[in-house]
Amino acid sequence: MAVMSDRWIRQMALERAMIEPFVDGQKREGTISYGLSSYGYDARVSEEFKIFTNVDSAIVDPKGFSEKSFVDRKVGVCIVPPNSFALGHTVEYIRVPRDVLVICLGKSTYARCGIIVNVTPLEPEWEGQVTLEISNTTPLPAKIYAGEGICQFVFLKGNEPCAVSYADRAGKYMRQRGTTLPKL
Repeated sequence: MAVMSDRWIRQMALERAMIEPFVDGQKREGTISYGLSSYGYDARVSEEFKIFTNVDSAIVDPKGFSEKSFVDRKVGVCIVPPNSFALGHTVEYIRVPRDVLVICLGKSTYARCGIIVNVTPLEPEWEGQVTLEISNTTPLPAKIYAGEGICQFVFLKGNEPCAVSYADRAGKYMRQRGTTLPKL
């Protein structure tokens, strides 16, 4: 596997709509940076958040997820409670080629504030808006800025296409839009 450069990412974004909308270059003036970088793409978080709360004493269960576990907010700035987390999704819609695996890494600006972004790898031929878990590991409330950079995608190209892709398996999170809750 090889890490793909900005030239390859730009070509795939423009010719094959791999990233939509695509920002060619880093946008950083007065904002947490987003857009094309040297060996990746910094994605933005949308303004739609699911903020976890314990008001109704719900239990988080991946096999029977209760919507009582969170409150929905559509905001420019999301406040994540101390030692809690929120779900969000990328502004960008991603289409992963069959011979590529995408890894998501949190941005250092947020990491330095105790904010951790977690997402599973984006498998070959998966497509959709990426659901993000944004964890506030601090004992203080934390701000997340919608429309700004939240994570970086690193594209790893395999030596050959995979035998069975996410699309071949008809994966349950295929073509998701918005924040997608756990499915069984």
